[in-house]
Amino acid sequence: VQLQASGGGLVQAGDSLRLSCAVSGRTVRAAGVAWFRQAPGKDRDFVAAIRSRGTTTYYSEAVKGRFTLSKDNAKNTVFLQMNSLKPEDTAVYYCAADYDPYAILSQLTQPNSYDYWGQGTQVTVSS
Repeated sequence: VQLQASGGGLVQAGDSLRLSCAVSGRTVRAAGVAWFRQAPGKDRDFVAAIRSRGTTTYYSEAVKGRFTLSKDNAKNTVFLQMNSLKPEDTAVYYCAADYDPYAILSQLTQPNSYDYWGQGTQVTVSS
């Protein structure tokens, strides 16, 4: 399984970006997929996750109401729509996937629950 993250860039506060995570090797339909982000000198933090074989999504408090995670099974891709971006959203964003159909919420938010990772895409939000 390979994940290819893309869509990052340099934007101003209040702008929007859409990140993509293209999955190859297995169907994204069966994958639980999450986005994490890591700012310089900080830990890798949970951003959002979507369950395998469904559309239930979870968000960190920092992005709830501004970010939307979705799966496009036809394109085998997961999208993270990021609106109303803030300077504190600046980080490298990583997508991750796992195929455990019984993962519980506490697992979905932990980086070590995921077996497959993309290479990261830089998001920089200027004030």
